[in-house]
Amino acid sequence: MARQSPLQRAHHQAEASLLAYGTADKPAEAIELVGTFGELEFEYAALRKHCVLIDQPQRGIIELTGKDRLDFLNRMVTQDLKGLGPFRVRRSFWLNKKGRIDADLRVIDLPQRTLLELDTLAAERTRAGLNHYVVAEDLKLSDRTEPLHRFALHGPTGLHLLMAVAQHASGADASGPAFEELLPDRACVVSIAGAPVVVYREDSAGELGLELIVPVENAAKVYALLVEAGREIEAAEGMPAPPNPWRNVCSRVKLRPAGWHALNIARIEAGTPLYNIDFGAESLPAETGLFDDRVSLTKGCYLGQEIVARLHARGHPKQVLVALKFESRQDEATGLPVQPESGSQLFAGEAPDPVGAVSSSSLSPMLGSIPVAFASVTFGHHAPGTVLRTEVAGKPLMGTVQPQLTFWSRAFKPVA
Repeated sequence: MARQSPLQRAHHQAEASLLAYGTADKPAEAIELVGTFGELEFEYAALRKHCVLIDQPQRGIIELTGKDRLDFLNRMVTQDLKGLGPFRVRRSFWLNKKGRIDADLRVIDLPQRTLLELDTLAAERTRAGLNHYVVAEDLKLSDRTEPLHRFALHGPTGLHLLMAVAQHASGADASGPAFEELLPDRACVVSIAGAPVVVYREDSAGELGLELIVPVENAAKVYALLVEAGREIEAAEGMPAPPNPWRNVCSRVKLRPAGWHALNIARIEAGTPLYNIDFGAESLPAETGLFDDRVSLTKGCYLGQEIVARLHARGHPKQVLVALKFESRQDEATGLPVQPESGSQLFAGEAPDPVGAVSSSSLSPMLGSIPVAFASVTFGHHAPGTVLRTEVAGKPLMGTVQPQLTFWSRAFKPVA
């Protein structure tokens, strides 16, 4: 049975537009995500100006306990984990023997355990794969995807909301940095609505991003408190606003529940490719555009390391993930610029054979609604400035390869 969000009934009652996340060949295992609550433009605007709360049942968690957990992980994954202390986060790949990516991981270390945050479709495969190599280590691996749930707060005011509702937690994991000073790639454990919540920072949408890991039995209560404390309540016409003890917080935070579509637009603009969308189980690390962030070339051996090293010595992979900025051509029916769909083939000049395909695309609000996309293209067609052609509604649409994956973020302003 497909995994369900503990908020699924509430999403249906809110008449959210839902979409299926999962593999096309196994529709019964698809996970229901909120696409939008009906106002995509407002959801995206809230992400950029204020804060959005996003339910993420498509994310999974593996937990490692035991004194040998980090030493073991460091021998398994592509990133160097030496020096990773409690409340720190690193990103890494977990590869198979052929050097292909079985999972894209966030390694979150806490005083008594280490969490691996990843796509839920890869969770059990990763647990079983890692467990196969446990011999005599003091180590236990558990798939915690079902007992734990995932939310995210994205937007400039998200930390203010967290500071308002969270208290310092108790227990073995309750120490580390003050959550009001949470920096990128740092984590903390707080108490929200009486529940222990792991929070780590990853600005994947180009704004301050807070990723929350919550016990599933407390998920609805935590979600409700975040909405109550962060979202302004509109009074009925001719009536005074209902009393709200969080009024001062609401007026500053201006939270809005949002869905996948708003986050997807923002993460493409911010240059954040996703596993199972822009690359996947057949990809090599060098093909993802994330090699420097996920792979260490100076650490010791790990599963798939020989293939990674051989490809690096060769100089380049067969294909590369790139960012494309397309020309703006108006669709007469909608009045909006046309954009290529995922899977659209890309061609160089008038050559009949494709050199790549689009994996994700969007109209970028921060760039005046021009079409932007990620695409995997053959090496040799990846250089910045290369012009590639696709077709939309039977007409050619030209796109230019960008110098890097990022189109826009607070920290990065593209040159006009």
